[in-house]
Formats: sequence, structure tokens, C-alpha cells
Amino acid sequence: MTKERYLNHPTFGMLYRVALVAEGRDLYATLYAQRIFFVVTLQPRGASFEVVPLMDARHYAEQNVARARREGPDVHAYWRQLFDQTFL
Repeated sequence: MTKERYLNHPTFGMLYRVALVAEGRDLYATLYAQRIFFVVTLQPRGASFEVVPLMDARHYAEQNVARARREGPDVHAYWRQLFDQTFL
């Protein structure tokens, strides 16, 4: 099962991972004001943060839940719960 992952943004503080976007890119949300979303690309010398609108973030998360459904019930349950907590 996938573990929780957190990052520290220089301005917005703690971010938590909401979904996988692509290889080396993940969707994160602010921990306290859960309506600011970032696509984070981890690089050898740091990370780049790209702000994305709510509907784009939801789309990425829905794609991730669909992909997790094919991986098995435990993985799907984890990502589904995270999706529900974030977007519902």
C-alpha cells in the first residue's frame, strides 16, 4: 500500500500528497487550507511547484483512483478514501 507523503512549501507550509500524476510528478494540497493544489515535480536539486485549479486537481485525482482500481482493492481503498477526504 502507498504511504502518506508530505512536503514543506516555502510559502504555504505543509503539503500532503493527494494523487500520483505521472512519473516523478505528484498532486499535493495544502494541509490546513485544503483548496490550494500543486503539481510537484521532484528534481535532484529541489522541487518545482505548479499551482493548479481545483477542477484540474480533481481530474488528476480521479484518474489516479481509476488507475488504482486496476492495482487491487487495498490500493484502491486507500486512494478512494484520500479522494473523498479531499474533494467531497
